[in-house]
Amino acid sequence: MPYAITKRCIQCDKCLPQCPKDAIKVIDGDYWIDPSLCNDCEGYMTPQCVISCPVNSPVPYQAKKGRCKVDANLIATQKLFTDGKGHPFASAIVIWELCNVLAQRQSLPWEVDADGELYYQRQINGGKGAIAFRVTDSNNSEATSVLKGAKALSAIEAFDIRSACMHLIYAAHATNLDHPWEEEFTINDRQIEDYLGLDKRKDLNKTTKLALIKELAQQPCQLIASIDLPAKGKIPGVYLEKSRLWHLLDIQHHFQEDDLGCKHLVGLTFTIKAGQWAEYFLNRQGCKERTAFYQYGTLPKALLNVVMSIWQQHEGAARMMLWLLFKTKIGREQRITIPTLMRVAYGERKLSQVSGHPENRQRLLRIFESDLEVLNYHGLKPIFDPVTYPLEIQPLWAKLVDIPEDADAALDFWIDDGSNGTRLTDAAPRGKWNRLMNARILYFEVPPEWKKQLAKSKKKQRTTSRKTKFKPQINLSVEYILEARKRLGLSQRDLARLTGKSQSWIRDIENGRFEAKLEDQMLLRKALGMANG
Repeated sequence: MPYAITKRCIQCDKCLPQCPKDAIKVIDGDYWIDPSLCNDCEGYMTPQCVISCPVNSPVPYQAKKGRCKVDANLIATQKLFTDGKGHPFASAIVIWELCNVLAQRQSLPWEVDADGELYYQRQINGGKGAIAFRVTDSNNSEATSVLKGAKALSAIEAFDIRSACMHLIYAAHATNLDHPWEEEFTINDRQIEDYLGLDKRKDLNKTTKLALIKELAQQPCQLIASIDLPAKGKIPGVYLEKSRLWHLLDIQHHFQEDDLGCKHLVGLTFTIKAGQWAEYFLNRQGCKERTAFYQYGTLPKALLNVVMSIWQQHEGAARMMLWLLFKTKIGREQRITIPTLMRVAYGERKLSQVSGHPENRQRLLRIFESDLEVLNYHGLKPIFDPVTYPLEIQPLWAKLVDIPEDADAALDFWIDDGSNGTRLTDAAPRGKWNRLMNARILYFEVPPEWKKQLAKSKKKQRTTSRKTKFKPQINLSVEYILEARKRLGLSQRDLARLTGKSQSWIRDIENGRFEAKLEDQMLLRKALGMANG
């Protein structure tokens, strides 16, 4: 049981150096024992603060009961997610990579430089630039010390994937400021609870939540980055050496006293400022003058809640979800190879370790397919490439998506499946792992709240709609052509004969290698029995 300091304390300072866990803190001149650090001096006969105190001030800690009063000091800056769905956030490469570092941690290929400092480096801009991250021993000072060796590895292993969500919250707050590299913002524990969904966690008491929030808030501020990006047009090059991405300027602790004078922590307020990177990548005025970038996307609140709920059972899915937040911003037609997704989810080292062991490959394959199912359940639907990722090697859950909900229709479905030469529940074909290493996902369908709803894009949509108002919508998707042909029982050769095209042309259309011209789409519609328009 942890201990607490009562109002009998005379501030003699004798207990402070005796605490083996450094749990005794001096905040605003008052002494307080952090219950999340105090372990009752495990290994000692008697708690050291009790032995050293001349007035018997420390007593066993009793958790505060009842509701906490709202302190005026807890009021922070502008609230995020006012519509309950999404908010703009900084999405530059430096933000993406820091998110990956916090999510993947020791899975990344960390290296040691000539000074013995541990760093992770990634080539950017087609190899023309680079960004490197290092871990520090503090979260604010510019004259910081970079961790080396075992200390650096220990700090990296201690990173919590949930701190990536806190990093994204900071990136959203930064977009509310005109000059984020000069201005600061504040955020309190009540807001963080709401953003991360911790307010719904009735299994956690107030002290536990505050300890978790404090830890998550500090971790993104422990990393510094060196950025080397060449000039692009009028925009000058970016050269930052060991620059902090987030400055944690201050942590305010808000207490309440009980009848014994024991101080109970009831709130936290954090003051944050973006690093110098924001002047290059989140500069509105500079973007208008074409001397800097203003790169942003939409941060869905639902993503934060999902990551906070699945991070233990499906860490791979949480990693992929965070990575896809930035990947999908690039555009829909971004084909993703399965090895790339696996490296994101489980790390390069693990993927290399299992490649030569069939049993481990099967286990990782089951985990990967389960993680894909989690993504699909939460609205990130993978669209498999029919050529490299055909139905026979797709996950079972993907094959069962089209089962009718009606009982009679479902019975007919299974009877039909059982009469075929191959069945949905058949074991995976031999060589599935090797085929997956060459497979890809065409894109992920994303939930509506992931898409940017900006005035600029709406204006563009209105302009497009005016141009195409009188033009019939006859574009056919690859999936629609394939489904219609199979429904009519036609082979590719049959469809080629009906349209006057070659079989290879039909195959290329169905594989998505190119899109049919308008006149050819009319031929396809006629052959497949579809109405034009």
